[in-house]
Amino acid sequence: MKPLLALAAALSLSACVAGPVGNPSPPQPAKAVDLDRYAGRWYEVARYDMRFEEGCEGVTAEYSKRPDGLIRVLNTCREGAVDGPVKVSEGKAKVADTTTNAKLKVSFFGPFFFGDYWVLDHADDYSWSIVGEGSGKYLWLLSRKLPTDADRAALTARAKALGYDVTMLRPTKQPAP
Repeated sequence: MKPLLALAAALSLSACVAGPVGNPSPPQPAKAVDLDRYAGRWYEVARYDMRFEEGCEGVTAEYSKRPDGLIRVLNTCREGAVDGPVKVSEGKAKVADTTTNAKLKVSFFGPFFFGDYWVLDHADDYSWSIVGEGSGKYLWLLSRKLPTDADRAALTARAKALGYDVTMLRPTKQPAP
């Protein structure tokens, strides 16, 4: 979901940041999102590597509802290794498509800089999620639990089926269970 110290930072600036396009025709979200079920901790399985996440391992994202109706976004990264120094970034998200709740706007910079955060697909039981945005430049594969090789392979195959160049995915190292 980045991803991710500067996930929203990068998303907020995606129009200004040049980078490879991993899917020139990004899909629309596949299904609606129950925000209560989406809330909680997600482990990053893999991502398109961008400079704002350079060297990040042990990446997690946590989502929770705020009293003002927005969603709290808490991204955590370990610098250089799964036991490296912790970096935390807190932001907020608002629903951009109230029909499905699958398109959000995320900001770490205040009220004027929001970037797209699209839940492109997710398991019916919310055990995994694939997150991207409208330009096709960003992609995150997320899991509720520490990912296994089988989890990584299944999510990668699903991302490929959505039209993403999976050769651009960078596996995220997570601590041993």
